[in-house]
Amino acid sequence: MASSQGSDASKASLRNNYLQLCQSMPASFAQGIDDNVRTMFKRLDLFRDASTVLFYLPIHEEIDTMPLMEAALAAGKRVALPLVEGKGSGIKWYCVDAIQSITRGSRGLAKAPAGQAPLGLTDMLGSLCLVPGLVFDGEGYRIGYGAGYYDEFLAFYPGNKVGLVRSVQVSSNPLPHDDHDIPVDVLVTEGSIWRCRRLL
Repeated sequence: MASSQGSDASKASLRNNYLQLCQSMPASFAQGIDDNVRTMFKRLDLFRDASTVLFYLPIHEEIDTMPLMEAALAAGKRVALPLVEGKGSGIKWYCVDAIQSITRGSRGLAKAPAGQAPLGLTDMLGSLCLVPGLVFDGEGYRIGYGAGYYDEFLAFYPGNKVGLVRSVQVSSNPLPHDDHDIPVDVLVTEGSIWRCRRLL
């Protein structure tokens, strides 16, 4: 595990440090790691058993989730992507039936399909949510890009939460977190599956 420079390191400095770390990785090196992360994720029982999977579109240097979306659709799973419709509206999730139908909107998030209603919380019972982040610790806490949309959603989310992350983005030190920060339940790296807390 990489160091987070001590448990007192600020979220802003950690965000900047890990973003620089990701950006400094040679593309071919990162691609090999990311292929292995995706392979590990597809072996995960939570993925195998979930009928609905909430994905995200990668931004900046995040692991590309598109191949996993294709695998989920091919397996007959319901695939949903997040949309933030405006300040204070939080995340809403819309189903997609084909990778080719996905278009990006603000902040790199998907645009809502025309005429489709978002999923409700009851639609997400037993589902799996992939949660983006720049760095995670062993308890599942993370530092993302600072908008706070995911923590607001995850506070009421009725399924299991997974972080896809390269092992160099897993901190050996506890990350700073607030009462409203929601940890993931499982971390998947290129070499391991780490259960951070009890699953639903």
